[in-house]
Amino acid sequence: MTSALELARDSLLLTSPNPRVGCVLADSDGIVLGKGHTQRAGGPHAEIVAMRDAEAHGHSLRGATAWVTLEPCSHHGRTGPCCDALIAAGIKKVVASVADPNPLVAGQGFARLRAAGIEVEVGPGAQESRELNIGFFSRMIRKTPWVRMKVAASLDGKTALDNGKSQWITSDAARTDGHAWRARSCAVLTGIGTVLEDNPRLDVRLVDTPRQPHLVVVDSWLETPLDAHLFIAGRALYIYAAEQNDAKKAALEARGATVVYLPDSGGKVDLAAMLRDLAVREVNEVHVEAGHKLNGSLIREGLVDEFLVYLAPKLIGQGSGMANFGPITELSQAVDLEFRSTDRLGSDLRIVARVRGHDLF
Repeated sequence: MTSALELARDSLLLTSPNPRVGCVLADSDGIVLGKGHTQRAGGPHAEIVAMRDAEAHGHSLRGATAWVTLEPCSHHGRTGPCCDALIAAGIKKVVASVADPNPLVAGQGFARLRAAGIEVEVGPGAQESRELNIGFFSRMIRKTPWVRMKVAASLDGKTALDNGKSQWITSDAARTDGHAWRARSCAVLTGIGTVLEDNPRLDVRLVDTPRQPHLVVVDSWLETPLDAHLFIAGRALYIYAAEQNDAKKAALEARGATVVYLPDSGGKVDLAAMLRDLAVREVNEVHVEAGHKLNGSLIREGLVDEFLVYLAPKLIGQGSGMANFGPITELSQAVDLEFRSTDRLGSDLRIVARVRGHDLF
């Protein structure tokens, strides 16, 4: 299972919106016959890749054990059911980390394997597999993506100077690592303020990636310039607005964007509804890179699950903070976090902190 999980990690940047899955096929003596991980959406799943690998090496799978990091699928989606392929291959036993949370599967794969006389064991590597696919689990169970907010700040929590300058507070190593986290996401989210001030591309450039994540812009009054750097060929761009402007909508969509009107009662974008809409569009993980206003709104509404924070060994004093929300009157009202990891990256510190209780789904 350790090898299967390593294979699943190898597919981290590849499989969205499908889960990251690895599979190892072994005989009764534990000799590996084939292995593989899930390919791009529409391509073969991990079990099929592993079976093809075994076939290419001339191995029979009759009586073998399949070690797989997620329940084999039982439905016809972009590909056929993996459980049927395992049954046809003569697999004797399946060891799976965790059940598939997709309602189209949700135990049915295990049931079909058992009905065919295949022994099924569930549990080894469950926590690791779930963490690799936390966005997929979130979308299937909560019907909303996993939201991770990235912040680069000084040690005193400032993300920009008073004059708005923010390049570069953190080191090259931190920026490269930030691009790796962008690459694993399904969508990068920002606000119109960042678009107008920085004209960013918000694509993945500093690490190799087989695909670019979608881009999502919160733009209540459709102020996105038609010549913004956001318009990158081959990447989906979703712009969520509150005030209807059909002429600007048509112009933006002519550039390749998709404009969605989702106003709240206050005349701004309904952020919770936006995340539900992104889940319908098969977005598993949202990577937020925005300014303190949008950050504050997302935090205030309880929509952030995890924080990816890079702290530079600098003190700035006056400047923009990480998020503008509150004020709170009691410490008990503070957002309660738990540290998941702390690491040195070059001269900086990377902290991954999760909102307590947000992964209990």
